[in-house]
Amino acid sequence: MSQTRSNYREPPRVGTAPVAPPDADEANEAEGGESEGELRCAVVSDAQASWRLDRFLVSIASEFSRSHLQGLIERRHVRVDGLVQQQAARRVRPGQRIEIELVPTAQSVAYRAEPIALAVVYEDEHLLVLDKPAGMVVHPAAGNWSGTLLNALLAHHAGAAMLPRAGIVHRLDKDTSGLIVVAKTPEAAMSLARAIAAREVGREYLALAHGVPAQASFAIDAPIGRDPVRRVRMAVVAGGRPARTDVELVAASDGFSALRCRLHTGRTHQIRVHLASRGLPLVGDTLYGGVPALGMVRQALHAARLLLSHPVSNEAMHFEAPLPADMAAAWRAVCG
Repeated sequence: MSQTRSNYREPPRVGTAPVAPPDADEANEAEGGESEGELRCAVVSDAQASWRLDRFLVSIASEFSRSHLQGLIERRHVRVDGLVQQQAARRVRPGQRIEIELVPTAQSVAYRAEPIALAVVYEDEHLLVLDKPAGMVVHPAAGNWSGTLLNALLAHHAGAAMLPRAGIVHRLDKDTSGLIVVAKTPEAAMSLARAIAAREVGREYLALAHGVPAQASFAIDAPIGRDPVRRVRMAVVAGGRPARTDVELVAASDGFSALRCRLHTGRTHQIRVHLASRGLPLVGDTLYGGVPALGMVRQALHAARLLLSHPVSNEAMHFEAPLPADMAAAWRAVCG
């Protein structure tokens, strides 16, 4: 079997090598287009007779997953003797020339700088505090490979490319708005990560929920893990990771509650899961039993206050972010 290769290489991942700013082609790619990839060619040997086409492609492009190669077949990036093929199960014959354009995976183009505006609350040479808007994904993942906070940070300052996750040390859900702290140096990243793990960073959220709690203030101390029935959700489960949320009732009206929540831990979907477990699902949070109401079509959760010690000077720092317009209107409807 003979092969020919071009000089295409996967782009570097964040934290391993500098990431260059995007050029025009990369900008188009971030909008959903596919970049030009490597053209790889090979001839089927006698030993490979009757192999499925996708199996043959794995043998010449083993750095890609079989499912990705099948996707390239479906998207007309594979030719057999010059003819486009779209059937992964097609059997190959000895002597046939197979060509595949190895378009990069979505993951491989995710870690690129994108000029996205950031609402900067505070910045120095060590850290950055941002007011994240609802709708912005923090870190690239399936379905959201561009337009994320990580992409914006790579464009915001050069040092982000040399940091794991571009300096992101904690996250907010896509539809949660509010304050998030980001490290700008390796030393700050380590210090902030340690402080969060030691529960030395104060994080307070404002939430609107269906229902009214029986107590004006209470703590929910319940372990959180993957929902065994609906894997896209988290749940309070035995054997889950320890999680505690302190909850204070600010006001209630017409079956809705305005709540102040303080995190002791930072589990995935923690406030959403804990409140739903007490019959208080967030307004707009359809994943955990809430429904749109009060003008809210996304989960009514906002990271309002952040308290921490500066990772270098150890100075006590306190930040606040006002409610965005949609939640501010809903908050007034409940609180008067």
